[in-house]
Amino acid sequence: MKLVKVILDSNFLLVPFQFKIDIFSELERLLGKAEPVVLSTTITELEGLARSGSSKVAKQALAALELAKKCAEWYVETFLNESCDDVVLRFAELEGCVVATNDAVLRRRLRKAKVPAVYVRQRSHLEIDGQVPR
Repeated sequence: MKLVKVILDSNFLLVPFQFKIDIFSELERLLGKAEPVVLSTTITELEGLARSGSSKVAKQALAALELAKKCAEWYVETFLNESCDDVVLRFAELEGCVVATNDAVLRRRLRKAKVPAVYVRQRSHLEIDGQVPR
């Protein structure tokens, strides 16, 4: 079975703390061999939340940053006015990755671009939308 690279966005890294789901074992259940990847823009976004969010959000963001250390980190450059979601979509298309997100708007953009997306279903498990390249 082929190793599948999965880009985890910031809200997905909060899933274990919001829904008590082990995202790593769930990714393996869904995809077999999965390599979780976090983009440098996602780390920056979580650091901002950790500094300026409400106390609950800040604690979750700090925990998500710890979780991100278990993932490969890709340094990415951003273009002027490019959002974190734009960067995730661009790199997923460029690298042929699956994206793990709970962001409904990003999921629609991924579906339109034919990029597979992993998301939380029924607050209890992960599900995939789209075809994973094998």
